[in-house]
Amino acid sequence: MSATLTPSSPSSPPESERASPVAADTAVTVARGGTVSTSRATLEDVRIDVRHRISALWIAVLFLYAYGDIFGFFRTGAIKDITAGKVSGIEITQGFLFGVSVYIAIASAMVFLSLVLRPRVARWTNIVLPILYIVSIVATCIGETWAYYIFLSVAESALLLLIVWYAWKWPKQA
Repeated sequence: MSATLTPSSPSSPPESERASPVAADTAVTVARGGTVSTSRATLEDVRIDVRHRISALWIAVLFLYAYGDIFGFFRTGAIKDITAGKVSGIEITQGFLFGVSVYIAIASAMVFLSLVLRPRVARWTNIVLPILYIVSIVATCIGETWAYYIFLSVAESALLLLIVWYAWKWPKQA
């Protein structure tokens, strides 16, 4: 049986019984038999490589896309328009839905492809695609007045610019 005591704990040994001063963030462990050990609690700072950063950013972009579409259903008349076959003034056709599906599938695939493509291919793919996505986001914002949509579009674009930046700054092999 062992007990962990902190310096400010009421059941800590009196100051005279301590072998050395203990910092406030240091845990003191008293084990059976009276042995005392101290350890400083430090958090490990793991370096995240560029591939995982870019992949995580693609995931974040996809969440923003999904929430933007979900929030769109709450706009006045949105459900009525969708059931009538229109979204943002565009007729909902198989071609339209196929195009949107490809758009999302490419971004979804980039989560994985950013991790497995050869570095040169991954780098250029993560520079070119986000720029094309930013252009499409800006195009859909033309004439938009809803604050949530503009906010999410700016957030999506910022994350996509981070992808471009990380890809541009991709570490060179020594």
